[in-house]
Amino acid sequence: MTKNRDLLIFAIMIAFAIVIPAAIYPVFLMKVLCFALFALAFNLLIGYVGLLSFGHAMFFGGAAYISGHVVKVWGWSPELGILAGTACAALLGLVTGSLAIRRQGIYFAMVTLALAQMVFFFCLQAPFTGGEDGIQAIPRRPVLGLFDLSNDYAFYYLVLGIFAFGFLVIWRTIHSPFGQVLKAIRENEPRAVSLGYRVDHYKLLAFVLSAALAGMAGATKALVFQLASLTDVAWQMSGEVVLMTLVGGMGTVFGPIVGAAVIITMQNYLAQFGEWVLVIQGAIFVIVVLAFRKGIVGELQAWWQRRQNRQTS
Repeated sequence: MTKNRDLLIFAIMIAFAIVIPAAIYPVFLMKVLCFALFALAFNLLIGYVGLLSFGHAMFFGGAAYISGHVVKVWGWSPELGILAGTACAALLGLVTGSLAIRRQGIYFAMVTLALAQMVFFFCLQAPFTGGEDGIQAIPRRPVLGLFDLSNDYAFYYLVLGIFAFGFLVIWRTIHSPFGQVLKAIRENEPRAVSLGYRVDHYKLLAFVLSAALAGMAGATKALVFQLASLTDVAWQMSGEVVLMTLVGGMGTVFGPIVGAAVIITMQNYLAQFGEWVLVIQGAIFVIVVLAFRKGIVGELQAWWQRRQNRQTS
């Protein structure tokens, strides 16, 4: 029943997303979709495995650099650039995850943060990244040599397709036997071990999948804005995706999407307040934590469940 409800909500959301560019600037919508996919990837790790990563920006930003470089310098098409960024993020996730999952709790978080800082300084010093200038003026070449992406509306529907694909991958994962094992690890890891599951193996697979989808989001964002910069790989970006997930609802299917939409909308429409944006974001975050402890979507789901229980009792 829950699976059918989720798919119905997803279908309604996609139908709404198809027509909304007529009313809202498509570049803003593409940014929301990219960060929504990033938050979904992060939520897969923290919400369903219980692993808090403070270094997910290394996959998001690292893939942005790879995608930007192969498209601009090597002349690859956008779809190959996104695939290259995603593959490199998955490989980086395999390497860093192999090291990080040896620790638990705050130690896991600190290891991911340390590894992300190493990636940040690599991106700062590596010759192909452009240093503090980043990779600019990334060209928007036609997809498959046929579809022109210089038009923002055409590019928007490509980004929407990428987002839908990423969402369905995550949805299928969390509703699969593999996803059930991940939830068991989150709830009681020693018991999962006692049942014979190779816990570290499952954690690493989830980490690599999360890294790959985060990289897909970063690679797509680089092509949307024709820019890959140090902002994408900085530790603040890791903090931002944590905020999106908590505001929307950790461990929920649609929470990260709502959280990303709220945060990106605030950044876009409150930019006139300058540095005060951070203060306003902090105040709103405190209000959400106090009033919606399970996040916006989490509290709505809890309210709906209580309503259903009252009707059946």
